[in-house]
Amino acid sequence: MHVHVNAAESVDGKLSTREREQVAISGEADFDRMDALRADADAVMVGVGTVLADDPSLTVKDDARRDRRASSGQPPNPARVVADSRARTPSAATVLDDDAATYVLVSEAADEEAIEALADAGATVVVAGDERVDLAGAFEGLADHGVERLMVEGGGELIFSLFAADLVDRLTVYVGSTVVGGREAPTLADGDGFADPESFPELTLTDVERMDDGVVLSYDA
Repeated sequence: MHVHVNAAESVDGKLSTREREQVAISGEADFDRMDALRADADAVMVGVGTVLADDPSLTVKDDARRDRRASSGQPPNPARVVADSRARTPSAATVLDDDAATYVLVSEAADEEAIEALADAGATVVVAGDERVDLAGAFEGLADHGVERLMVEGGGELIFSLFAADLVDRLTVYVGSTVVGGREAPTLADGDGFADPESFPELTLTDVERMDDGVVLSYDA
């Protein structure tokens, strides 16, 4: 599976405010770039924190892109994937609507009734890992469902976990011209962090593109 992480951050590396409120970091050109990435993916993934904070749809916005997907035999929208160790995704979440298939990745520690509620709401629940989702194992399950190209949109906890598990193939980051600040504001890669410099993921910068009032940095991982 090819895993492409895409994010937008402020110039000081923040994804949102300390209250986890979404802020406008990029502009129309970057929104269109992100929409194109979604259209090229088999599935779009976020962590449950993003679902709880933003209630995203994770669908392709451009009609022509949806039409091209449909004409090539694909669903108009890519599948949605939520990493949700404890099955906290609300059954009324937008990612569970009928605009696309949805996979919720949970751990063995998830509540059985919550899992049943997700299944009743239309999600395909993939169980992998004891206390937290085993991402590598869950990705094997997604591959069995035909997911070969996965786009990851955050948040920081999920992105760190993917890097820690050596599962990232490509990273693109829009860096805007806004300063958000705050020691508790989420960053691109939160989680526990890497304590040993020897364990830092090594990235190769492949492209720099000016866009809106910022830049898009592209890396191979």
